[in-house]
Amino acid sequence: MKTTMDEFQTLITESRNKATENIDRVSTIDLLQMMHDADGAVMEAIAQEIHNIACALDAIVERLQSGGRLFYLGAGTSGRLGVLDASECPPTFNTSPEMVQGIIAGGDVALRHSVEGVEDDAEAAVEDLQGHNFTKFDVLVGVAASGRTPYVLGGISYAHLLGAMTIGLSCVPDSKLAQVAHYAITPAVGPEVITGSTRMKAGTATKLVLNMLSTGTMIRLGFVYGNLMVNLHPTNEKLHQRARRIVMEATGRTRENAAALLQQAGSIKTAIVMHKLHLDRETAEQRVAQAQGRLRKALGEE
Repeated sequence: MKTTMDEFQTLITESRNKATENIDRVSTIDLLQMMHDADGAVMEAIAQEIHNIACALDAIVERLQSGGRLFYLGAGTSGRLGVLDASECPPTFNTSPEMVQGIIAGGDVALRHSVEGVEDDAEAAVEDLQGHNFTKFDVLVGVAASGRTPYVLGGISYAHLLGAMTIGLSCVPDSKLAQVAHYAITPAVGPEVITGSTRMKAGTATKLVLNMLSTGTMIRLGFVYGNLMVNLHPTNEKLHQRARRIVMEATGRTRENAAALLQQAGSIKTAIVMHKLHLDRETAEQRVAQAQGRLRKALGEE
């Protein structure tokens, strides 16, 4: 499963970018313009993958609705981006830490430090997934810019043995990862500004796709009403203010009235149902529970 030197030379992510061959000799303005121009390829690459992202997203939602969990698995920059996206789901959508999890080769120490050799250890991925009690009901998103990282491929193979659903996110068309995963997402961003530095265009594309997968999943699961984070659980003053603004937007109440309603209701969703359907707190909470947390359904808007 190890990538040979000849294989590396054929990877788009390892190719030399002709447009930036003299980047070390130009002015600061021109240097930054080169980087900016190169980043323009990222959005087009993502646009070409919208259909594949949508198919993967629907598959994730189906699994999570049945009690499964979403896992990201990667090494280096890819692993860090997965951990980042997963860690932002609880504060944004009030999900449990178990619902979306990020696993990086080398463990948490690899978030801040380079851990040599871990990306080449396919068996370590199996051990890491087992350590998180990964099951056939879960979803595994393997993240690897090159699409050839042994650690990620090892994790995908293990997931298949269990019967779990897999998604391969890479930036190299027809990569090994794209070939073996059930769903392949491949934003082909082309050669990097600095040859082989996939924390740049490939990293940006990866972050955008992960944003789509996690946010899209939460929208489909009913954690968003319109474009409002109605599942938000305020734990600090900034979030308390955001919660009040959400109630204001959804109900049309003044800031003071929205704050009073929110305090009375105990949650954003209950507050909105109380206002729109003229219900007391207990009845509103029951309605939200019966709708499995889907605010539109609780309001009779579906």
